[in-house]
Amino acid sequence: MSIIKTLIFDFGDVFINLDKQGAMNNALELFKVDELPEELVAMNTLYEQGLISTEEFIDFYTENFPKLSKKTIVDTWNNILKDFPDHRLQFIKQLAKDQNYKLILLSNTNDLHISWIAENISFYEEFKSCFDKFYLSHEINLRKPNTDIYTFVLKENKLKPEECFFIDDTKENTETAISLGIHVWNIDENQQDIVDLFTINKDLF
Repeated sequence: MSIIKTLIFDFGDVFINLDKQGAMNNALELFKVDELPEELVAMNTLYEQGLISTEEFIDFYTENFPKLSKKTIVDTWNNILKDFPDHRLQFIKQLAKDQNYKLILLSNTNDLHISWIAENISFYEEFKSCFDKFYLSHEINLRKPNTDIYTFVLKENKLKPEECFFIDDTKENTETAISLGIHVWNIDENQQDIVDLFTINKDLF
């Protein structure tokens, strides 16, 4: 009998495919820098936490890169988002139907990315409805890998960490979860797929 009662999923590179490297290369080329200045990284983090608005975020970039239009900034920012394979939608729909686990989504994201997804992924609302809770960093003003986002989810849902299983492609994020006693799968998006969750982690299930 599995001790796991709750599955907590990341979104990017777990369900929707991302092109992190391509998007970064594109941004560096556009901004004509070798690496993102700390100020930009800090601003991106604030935006992900919902601590600044989309308007403030875009204004910051257009002020720092006056040759670039607002549309160029937005397109560059959304360049990371790719396709959402149907087999992953079917997987989460089946999990929701089976009702064997509480299903939670926990994603570092932002208003621009979610707006793009809502407009371009036709089944976004259907996907969202599969989850008991759907936490987006910019809506709850917390982000991974900070400990407080995990304790928030545990407390809000009255969960025991040892009964939770967290799937994320970023090592830092799974390491924080481990430190709190949560079981994890640091998924390698290049070689693994979320639909193989129970096969790859069969020792827990």
